[in-house]
Amino acid sequence: MTVRVFKPLVFGACLAPLALLAWRAGAGRLGANPIEAITHATGDWALRFLLISLAVTPARRITGWNALIRFRRMVGLFAFFYASLHWLTYVWLDQFFDWGHMLKDVGKRPFIAVGSAALLALVPLAATSTTAAIRRLGGRRWQRLHRLAYLAGVLAVVHYYWLVKADVRRPLAYGAVLAALLGFRLLRRVAVRREVATASTRGSFTQQSS
Repeated sequence: MTVRVFKPLVFGACLAPLALLAWRAGAGRLGANPIEAITHATGDWALRFLLISLAVTPARRITGWNALIRFRRMVGLFAFFYASLHWLTYVWLDQFFDWGHMLKDVGKRPFIAVGSAALLALVPLAATSTTAAIRRLGGRRWQRLHRLAYLAGVLAVVHYYWLVKADVRRPLAYGAVLAALLGFRLLRRVAVRREVATASTRGSFTQQSS
């Protein structure tokens, strides 16, 4: 019941940045460079939602609220949604689908290539986000595939860092959050391996004693 109540609220919260951006555009409050404002806003929210989706599992383990896992898929899809809007803003509104100019632009500004790679890393995650896809792939294969989210996060932070020319505090802050999430996952894996090794050692000792 709680999840059913919260799901529409989470969905609405995820759409709120886009609604605010649309309102600002309609009201003419995007500043002197509206395309740049849209690009930055969609990119920021793509990275934020990606980090939030990666934070779900640590938060679930720390708080013990297992229902949190029910929101991870939705938040992850919104990360892909905003990342797609971010990329489309550049391709459509900024470059008008001029692929030749975009290729030259990538050579001059490598952060564009890194950002595009981050989006590509999210594509298979979005494509396999359904319950049917999980069944087809199997739990372990699906989990391995969805580790691409961490790669996408690293690429997105690098993209942001290279994009910013002066004040790098924001991309560094996002990088610190991502590092903490990766660190939590690594420590968790080490702890699980130690538990398995300890259990195996105890089992061998018990067999020898008997």
